[in-house]
Amino acid sequence: MSALTIFTTTAAVGTAPASRASTTAEAAATATPAVPATRTTDDRRVPAVLGADLEVPVKGGRLVRYANLDYAASAPCLEPVSAAVTAALPAYSSVHRGAGYASQLTTARYEQARHTVRAFVGARPCDSVIFTRNTTDATNLLARSLPEGTTAVVFDTEHHASLLPWADTVRLAPPAFPGEAVRAADEALGGIDGPKLLVVTAASNVTGELWPIAALAHIAHRHGARILVDAAQLVPHRRLNLTALDLDYVVFSGHKLYAPFGVGALIGRADWLSEAEPYLRGGGAVKAVDDDATEWHTDPEARHEAGTPNVLGAIALAAACDALTATGWNALLREEERLIGRLRAGLGAVEGVHELALWGPDHPRVGIVSFVVDGFTAREVAEVLSGTYGIGVRDGKFCAHPFVRHLLGAKDGGCDDVTASAVRASIGIGTTTEHVDRLVAALRELVSRG
Repeated sequence: MSALTIFTTTAAVGTAPASRASTTAEAAATATPAVPATRTTDDRRVPAVLGADLEVPVKGGRLVRYANLDYAASAPCLEPVSAAVTAALPAYSSVHRGAGYASQLTTARYEQARHTVRAFVGARPCDSVIFTRNTTDATNLLARSLPEGTTAVVFDTEHHASLLPWADTVRLAPPAFPGEAVRAADEALGGIDGPKLLVVTAASNVTGELWPIAALAHIAHRHGARILVDAAQLVPHRRLNLTALDLDYVVFSGHKLYAPFGVGALIGRADWLSEAEPYLRGGGAVKAVDDDATEWHTDPEARHEAGTPNVLGAIALAAACDALTATGWNALLREEERLIGRLRAGLGAVEGVHELALWGPDHPRVGIVSFVVDGFTAREVAEVLSGTYGIGVRDGKFCAHPFVRHLLGAKDGGCDDVTASAVRASIGIGTTTEHVDRLVAALRELVSRG
């Protein structure tokens, strides 16, 4: 199964629950959308990011334009996202239970955001869309909602958010090639009785490599299992179609999708979520409370979104989804492939710089590259890049300790140092050719001068 299977398109599906907002408020919420801010780059009109003109101090007291190459950790805010939040603030109010106009309007905007996110990932009309704090929160919510006795099957290549929440886990070694991942999942799922869930990333947060999620979904369903896909690193770079891929659950974060307002989402089948204990116990999750009993909502969105939700975060996330869709995935993909190809070629030409990969240099990937530099720790490299050149990268194990140790061990013939780390450069909207060239030149100078 080709990794390109995930590059699918979809029309909007699903509808916002009509019972949660008045027709008048819904009309008002959608009649005056914020106009997306754009800028022209390489003959394309794409949303601008806040902070593109940020200047930072470097050695010698100079100020230089910041080269942000740390998108995989948190992407900057898109201008249309900021505009959508600003537009919503004057009428901001609590949602779902207020009779006042501001509450009705804010409720309509919040539920429209749910509809937008559902359409963005190509979810089924019956799928739940639950707003959470981030990918980790969304994954833990699903972990709390599994039927009793469920076994999770997860690869050691996963982010800790996917690796750690499960009560009963079968962990699989890093596969040597994509087909081995499918074979290992097939074998593991076939040996498990009872409910089972396959957990896998769509794009690695360490190497950027794309996983064969369509083939893995097919294997999971053949064994009567479900599949959860961590799409946190995929959705900022590629179109995802949950329905076409036949995925059961998808999780991702707003802060990696140019909407850094503290929101994430769990999207997927409603039955397990409807039957699970509420993720939080409090207002909004209940139908009725008396002295002897509590009646919880069966609707998963209400059941698991107790308290006042992050309304502005949901509006921001929806605005980011709309902005990326309006820009067009083909244009975004072409520019990303140009930049990441230039970066990888530049790194490969610097003696002593070694890119990390699980499946080799030719495997498809998103705009993420991790590497090590002979003679320097990852922290030393990152600090020099920041303090001397005004370049922001990430160093460490990227919340994927077993995977990074595996990659470093594969390179060095054994990795006993648990503090060993790598450097990660990641790109996105707002990344320029100058940013890429500055990083390559800085590494070349670092290696040559020490």
